[in-house]
Formats: sequence, structure tokens, C-alpha cells
Amino acid sequence: MNPEERSKLIAKYNDGYNEVTGALKDFPTELLTARPLSGKWTACEIIHHLADSESTSALRLRKLLVEERPVIQGYDQDQFAIHLKYNERDTGPALDAFRAARATTAQVLALMSDDDWQRDGEHTESGRYSAETWLTIYAEHAHNHAAQIRRLRSALNI
Repeated sequence: MNPEERSKLIAKYNDGYNEVTGALKDFPTELLTARPLSGKWTACEIIHHLADSESTSALRLRKLLVEERPVIQGYDQDQFAIHLKYNERDTGPALDAFRAARATTAQVLALMSDDDWQRDGEHTESGRYSAETWLTIYAEHAHNHAAQIRRLRSALNI
């Protein structure tokens, strides 16, 4: 990945929180736990997932930058949603956690050297996992979930 490609992905990463909050604008609170699409997450579940996933991703990047060949642990996001009772919790703190994880990680990204981008480790589920792999995944992550929220809005006619 060249510096220009990286810069575009970083810009997209930096816009992820705004993309999600834009998709949530005027989303009725009483419909956050509605499940109009069978087998798909509710808006509330998506918000809590973003908080947990972004916190986890922030730690993953830091491990890649600090440790030699770190093990990047996978996790079962569906089990998180069930056992952490995503649909029973207020979304305000989750949105704050999502925003904070993105903001602090954006600071780290802005200071990374070319050598930092080449650092890698081993993901327990997908194998070799580099800082560039991380960026490719998380630049899209929030945008994908914002699109999911927009599909929910459409299914709920809001």
C-alpha cells in the first residue's frame, strides 16, 4: 500500500463516526431495538458492537506497534451481543466509547512511520495481520455499519 492509498483510508477511518451518527440522526429511540430484518442486528446492537469492536481494534493497532509479532485475538461478536445484553443497554455511553476510540486512534495513525505500517502479527482466525490489514478493515467498518443502519431505517419506513 502506498502513502496515498493509506491517506485515503485514514480519511475514511476518520469519517466513520460521523457516518454512523449521520445514519442515526432522528432515529426514533423506541425503534432502536426493532428487528425488521430477520437474522440482522438492531440499531442498538450495531451501536454497542461499534463501541466494543472499535475499542478492541484500538488495542489491536497498539499491540501491532508495540509488541514483536503480537497475537491478535479474534472474538465472537454475536456472543458479545447476547451476553453483554446489547439490546438492554443505553446507547449513549457506547457512542461515546466509539467516538473516543476513533479519536485517540486517529492521533496514533497520524504519527505512524513507514516502518510502523509494515509491522505485523498473527490473528487467531485469519493469520498474518499487519497495520495495513488493520487499516483496510477498520476504514470500512463504521461505514458498513452505517449502511446497515440505513437499511434498518428503510425497513422501518423512517
